[in-house]
Amino acid sequence: MHKIRNVLDVLPKRLHAEAKGLLHEMMNAATRVDAEKARDEFRSTIGGKFPKAIERIEKSWTELTAFMDFPAKHWIHLRTTNPIESSFATVRLRSNITKGAGSAAAACAMSFKLLQDAQTRWKKIRGSEDLPLVLSRTVAFKDGVMLRAENHHGISA
Repeated sequence: MHKIRNVLDVLPKRLHAEAKGLLHEMMNAATRVDAEKARDEFRSTIGGKFPKAIERIEKSWTELTAFMDFPAKHWIHLRTTNPIESSFATVRLRSNITKGAGSAAAACAMSFKLLQDAQTRWKKIRGSEDLPLVLSRTVAFKDGVMLRAENHHGISA
């Protein structure tokens, strides 16, 4: 979302709807190849007249498509910052109401307890059964699909 806003900032308002649609195509692509096709379409449609827009996408393309190296079930969680923002909104609200926590230790303790309480309302990650595989790094994923592992020391396609 933040990258979409950054790209739209360098475009005139009349192009926002079209550009947003193309940016969503990139973001929601099923594979890297599809994302690159959507990026090329964006470049040919909008990038010619507004090179800063395509520059903002290309300079962080690796980071923008990094989620594709994880299971497809996890993509919805990796593409959003809502869990982080909503959790810290609770902390920010409380610290604004109390006009500061007094000391650094009190602020740390208050934040910890608020986040601990917020944790009880978090949703379980889709595809959580794949987390041990992802964390162990014994298998790799390409475009959300697990690559076959020959043995637990190496990965092959």
